[in-house]
Amino acid sequence: MTPLTPSAAAPPGRAAASEARKQRIRDAALSLFSQFGLRGASLDAIADQAGVSKTNLLYYFPSKEKLYISVLQQILNTWLEPIRAIDADQSPEAAINHYIRIKVKLSRDHVQASRLFCLEMIQGAPLLKEELHSDLRALVEEKSKVIEGWIAHGSLLPVDPHHLLYLLWGTTQHYADFAVQIEAISGKTLADPEFFEATVDNIQRIVLGGLLPRPKES
Repeated sequence: MTPLTPSAAAPPGRAAASEARKQRIRDAALSLFSQFGLRGASLDAIADQAGVSKTNLLYYFPSKEKLYISVLQQILNTWLEPIRAIDADQSPEAAINHYIRIKVKLSRDHVQASRLFCLEMIQGAPLLKEELHSDLRALVEEKSKVIEGWIAHGSLLPVDPHHLLYLLWGTTQHYADFAVQIEAISGKTLADPEFFEATVDNIQRIVLGGLLPRPKES
């Protein structure tokens, strides 16, 4: 007999409540992991912030490492949603403009997630390396072919797709990972609607200015 998971075979209402509780735990874990790291954040503190008992937390996540991995997987899925939306039927200008806007929005709305993901990468991704080598790599290769198709059709100047994606990741997530520095220099954050729009507009114009073919002079 297959063992039941915490939400398996539960009535819809109970399953929804169970999933909501798990998400509260992940949210609390994200807050504390992003401040104190895996070692510095205790399960007791996470349970207290989530409003559950430590026993209840361990029912859903049997160890701190499993909870940490679950949080990182959710972050990775969130970051990858915009790149999954890139499609060969789109024009490169529309696709890249949209991608930049969504990524800057994620940097505005998910600062803690971006910082925790950055911290994991700096440490060598010890708990996420397998997913990076499999799911992320496969997705990047798939979207690289889309970019290569745009280049082959002459709608995008020749560029290495991998380096383009690295540039977009680094540029957009800089506004989350170095938000304190940006605020110190500009006196503004992405929470300011005008600064948000200026950020999106400038990144779009700088990136696309070096990617889109210029009209030939008559």
